[in-house]
Amino acid sequence: MTAPAASADQPRRGAADLGVNVKVFDPAMPVAEIQAELDRAHAAQVDNEMGTERYAYLFKPGHYGTAEQPLQLKVGYYTEVAGLGASPTDVVINGKVEVYNRCLTEGGTANCLALVNFWRTLGNLTINVNGAGQDGCRSATNFWAVSQAVSMRRLNVTGGPLSLMDYCTAGPQYASGGFIADSRLPVVTNGSQQQWLTRNSEVAGWSNGVWNQVFSGVVGAPDDADFPNPPYTTLDTTPLSREKPYLFVDAKGAYNVRVPAARRNTSGVSWANGTTPGRTIPLRDFYVAKPGDSVREINTALLLGKHLLLTPGVYDIARSIEVRRPDTVVLGIGHATLTAVNGAVPLDVAGVPGVVIAGVTIDAGTKLSPVLLRVGKEHGVNWSSPNNPLTLSDVYFRVGGPHVGKTDTALEVNSDNVLIDHTWVWRADHGVEGFTDTERWRTNTGRTGVVINGDRVTATGLFVEHFQRHNTVWNGEDGTTVLYQNELPYDPPTQADWMKGSVEGWAGYKVGDRVRRHTLHGGGVYVFNQNNPEIHTENGFEVPRTPGVKLHHIMTVNLGAGTVDHVVNGIGDPADTTRIGAPVYVAEYPVP
Repeated sequence: MTAPAASADQPRRGAADLGVNVKVFDPAMPVAEIQAELDRAHAAQVDNEMGTERYAYLFKPGHYGTAEQPLQLKVGYYTEVAGLGASPTDVVINGKVEVYNRCLTEGGTANCLALVNFWRTLGNLTINVNGAGQDGCRSATNFWAVSQAVSMRRLNVTGGPLSLMDYCTAGPQYASGGFIADSRLPVVTNGSQQQWLTRNSEVAGWSNGVWNQVFSGVVGAPDDADFPNPPYTTLDTTPLSREKPYLFVDAKGAYNVRVPAARRNTSGVSWANGTTPGRTIPLRDFYVAKPGDSVREINTALLLGKHLLLTPGVYDIARSIEVRRPDTVVLGIGHATLTAVNGAVPLDVAGVPGVVIAGVTIDAGTKLSPVLLRVGKEHGVNWSSPNNPLTLSDVYFRVGGPHVGKTDTALEVNSDNVLIDHTWVWRADHGVEGFTDTERWRTNTGRTGVVINGDRVTATGLFVEHFQRHNTVWNGEDGTTVLYQNELPYDPPTQADWMKGSVEGWAGYKVGDRVRRHTLHGGGVYVFNQNNPEIHTENGFEVPRTPGVKLHHIMTVNLGAGTVDHVVNGIGDPADTTRIGAPVYVAEYPVP
């Protein structure tokens, strides 16, 4: 696909700096022209799972599509679709914004599923659902059949229901998502989604659930009194939240970034009573980076007080981008991707208050990196604030897939008072490298996905998969996780390769032995040892046996191979091949 040029009517301040991989639409443009552009983009990106192309499609305030000629767009890989209004109601799409099952075999007509519908972003607009011209199955519903690294934020959906599965393309099939925040939604059909977190939103209704559905601060959420039938976990309020920064155009046509404030114990959308609380930063205060820019130049701009906007593309990072100043914002659009070169740590963030890192994907390179994103010093003093937490929003990690990847740890948090709001930390279980599973185990190496050493760290939507030891290690005190999803590695060749000393396997979620206070709401560890189905993992979760460490609604499940012997600390039946797809739940730990 030829990279789309920016629209000619973009104002000189800001918009022209967003680069050739950003398209800005104006409501004066003909619907047919917009539809044709978005159809071309989807055709190029619908199967581009391991490609390097990155795009953002932005809509200025106004209405797009009509009742007779709706704008119906589909979103492919590495694509962001977002409104440029100050409020989600400022941009209205009469039509749909959708993702369908992807058909992978027999020329794209069979094996249709949503399990690999990764890496796409939708936000800050209203969808007035209109399926005019679509077939009967699709005509009344907006479909969003996605899996990990897919973010829905600041949406206002009206006129019809929202379905998180595609039941029109070869049956529902499974999907492995997902995340919604700060959105006002109609009735939602969860359907075949294995896990999902909905945070600080409003829903008119919710139906179905597979294994692990978590609601945090959601007005209209179902209660969880009958857990695990259905498998709902409901928190009336979210203990700590900060909405993701977003671009918007002001009344003079200038581009700005709104940076929401951190909030505690809240529910509902942040924009219910007007502008989302926070601060506005004009785009002129950002260094607007493009692939190929010098890291030295980026770091100089950051040191001098600039913020950083990463435009869509892949950035080769041979030395760390260093974020040292409090309240610095690093915002990526269009799934901007930092790839480690020569074992670099692509992003190194000081443990200082108020830094926000959002919308960035970080890839391991072919030479071993010690860590891909480090937050705070590993040894020494970190300066933090509980009222202004350092925040990571929609920050994704990948080890392998499009190329060989090697890291010891993907995400390392050493600072106190950090908020992780939606991350997918993925050691690839498939890719284009051409490896067998055994070769992948030796070549795409990732020891640990997430290590939390700081105190008072909160994670809302922590998805970590396939690492070769503990996927998550939590050593800090007073940690809180709201939804944890993990798949153990598919590819250990033998049991000997999957041993922690004399213990069979590494728990998918490990709370350090010295920790005395920790809380988890809604957690799942899944097993699919396809390389060797005889492999065992003793526990899905491993935590200190102390009253202050509390796990609420946790489970393990077998996806077809291997065994997890217990859910947590020797408690819970085996998730083995006699109960494929049937979760083993522990409602509370310690057991009352």
